[in-house]
Amino acid sequence: MKVKRKYRSEETKDKISAYLYISPFFIIFAIIGLYPALFSLYLAFQKWNGLGEMTFVGLDNFIIVLNDPLFWKSLYNTIIMGLLGTAPQIIIGIILAFILNQTYLKFKNTFRAMVFLPYITSMVAVALVFGVFFSNNETALVNYILQLFGMDSVAWRTSEWGAKIAISIMVFWRWIGYNTIIYLAGLQSIPKELYEAAKIDGASIFQQLRFITIPLLKPFIILTVFFSTVGALQLFTEPTVFLGVQAFSRTEAMTVVMYLYRDAFNLQSFGTGSATAIILLLIIVFFSAVNTYFTSGIGKRKRRYRA
Repeated sequence: MKVKRKYRSEETKDKISAYLYISPFFIIFAIIGLYPALFSLYLAFQKWNGLGEMTFVGLDNFIIVLNDPLFWKSLYNTIIMGLLGTAPQIIIGIILAFILNQTYLKFKNTFRAMVFLPYITSMVAVALVFGVFFSNNETALVNYILQLFGMDSVAWRTSEWGAKIAISIMVFWRWIGYNTIIYLAGLQSIPKELYEAAKIDGASIFQQLRFITIPLLKPFIILTVFFSTVGALQLFTEPTVFLGVQAFSRTEAMTVVMYLYRDAFNLQSFGTGSATAIILLLIIVFFSAVNTYFTSGIGKRKRRYRA
């Protein structure tokens, strides 16, 4: 009995010490993650300017947000820029990863570093560079290129589609390397024997990409689609830095998170800001589920069975 009790006490001590080692993460997460989320959920049903007393208003904050045309405009902008900025990343990312994985390619490590470099570049530096490229001036680089092809210059920061396209290109350029590296890791996990057998059977590169690469990359594609969907619906840094002081005063490129920030910190309406955050969470869950559902069908082929 004494041996069993001693064994149990040692086992209990090991469990306690293990929980103590991992407790700092959960404590910090509870303070800076869980508590703000629960407090935001509470604020969604309150009217509060950040200083005075809170007043319970029920679902009024949600009604105000859903009846605000600016919210729907920001949601439209978010979806459009999300599609323009993130959807091409999946297709081009797979193609780049397929090219970088070829054995005959020289200086592969250099090209891989160049593709991944935009992801680790400072967002401020990226915004400054793109601000010069997509300036409203006719002498800006992009406008100069457009004029060479006989097209008119574009006011990129103030026009409806100019701002969306410029920000979408910025998002695409910054995140394409991240998706490419993930796809490259997935490609390296595919057995080379499959490609060798396909070459022997006379399969072209396009056929290898369609029937071998994409079906076996499905878990990685689902992962990147999920992250891209969440990131696109939370778009904030790129349009805010690119547009500068005009970011919250114009509606051409205002996103849902910018609308949330404007309500909470510019208008001191934390109730509607929190309600917007809850609505955004539901939208993210919905779009993530839809994208995951359609992406999970990649590589599946219908089979017919004979009786």
